[in-house]
Amino acid sequence: MKNGVVDLVIGTHRLLSKDVKFKDLGLLIVDEEQRFGVTHKEKIKQLKANVDVLTLTATPIPRTLHMSMLGVRDLSIIETPPENRFPVQTYVTEYNSAFVREAIEREMARGGQVYFLYNRVETIQRMTERISQLVPDARVTYAHGQMKETELEASMINFLDGEFDVLVSTTIIETGVDIPNVNTLIVYDADRMGLSQLYQLRGRVGRSNRVAYAYFTYQRDKIMNEVAEKRLQAIKEFTELGIGL
Repeated sequence: MKNGVVDLVIGTHRLLSKDVKFKDLGLLIVDEEQRFGVTHKEKIKQLKANVDVLTLTATPIPRTLHMSMLGVRDLSIIETPPENRFPVQTYVTEYNSAFVREAIEREMARGGQVYFLYNRVETIQRMTERISQLVPDARVTYAHGQMKETELEASMINFLDGEFDVLVSTTIIETGVDIPNVNTLIVYDADRMGLSQLYQLRGRVGRSNRVAYAYFTYQRDKIMNEVAEKRLQAIKEFTELGIGL
């Protein structure tokens, strides 16, 4: 900051609000670009005609990727993963309580933690209780976006500090969460989610030098539509690091 002028601002979508004014914006960096819609993109263009824009994403949206392929935008690809990282071992399977218990106990046995992705706020507490009953030795907590800010923060910090073994969560963990000790992910009703979302969720594990596991489950005997089957097949087949493109 010089003479009361801020040189760098880090913020959420709030920076695109009408009441936010920039004196001389020169560079805009957009992280997790796939979370910004067309309206947001148009607003970014209006900030300044000649502003330099750098967008970062592991799963580029088709519109951005198409523009890059046509040469309208420059495209750089980071293909080298961080040192000592391994591809996440990915499985697509019917939901089975015994299987889930085994996966959680296996991770706990090596001192690790587990994400259990359950994207229903109304019944997430009930699912948390079910997991606690399923694995009595596990310390289980939950988190979702409708919790009070202080409650959500406490839940996430306690999990980060290792006070809990399993975090039952909605998709709020999809981006921006980096807990290297979590190396097992179990997704409930994975067939209801998009391919980009599944890819981002899988990226929450495997962030250390341990082999990580991701289990994408669907309801037993459920007849999935063709699109859902293709999404799950794709997330199962493409497991190499950097495969997001």
